[in-house]
Amino acid sequence: MNITVFDKVKKLADKYAMELKIQVNNRVEEIKWRDATTDGDHITKEHTRVKVISEKGYIPIRVMFYYPQRIQAQKIQDTLKTLYQGIGGEYYYGDAAWKYIEEFTEINLLEILECIAKSRE
Repeated sequence: MNITVFDKVKKLADKYAMELKIQVNNRVEEIKWRDATTDGDHITKEHTRVKVISEKGYIPIRVMFYYPQRIQAQKIQDTLKTLYQGIGGEYYYGDAAWKYIEEFTEINLLEILECIAKSRE
């Protein structure tokens, strides 16, 4: 079985359940490796959270590195993306999430994780 560096990075991130919620100036960012997206209640909770953040004068930002493979989970993520964009927020996933983090922090997080994964070969 050929395991790619990405698979190793994913395994590492899953192990440590990467998720951060941070505030930078007027931006409230939720940075996640992946999202459970288990049911419709998930959308309701997320909608409430994002609405409250926006009503308090902050810009909600969602950064999710791993985009789900299940069709139902993808539909939920598409709904969440529409929700964020509809209230002036931002939503990044997959390659766009890695790029956003690198542009915002000037740190190539993907490269760092790839180096860690390679060092564990």
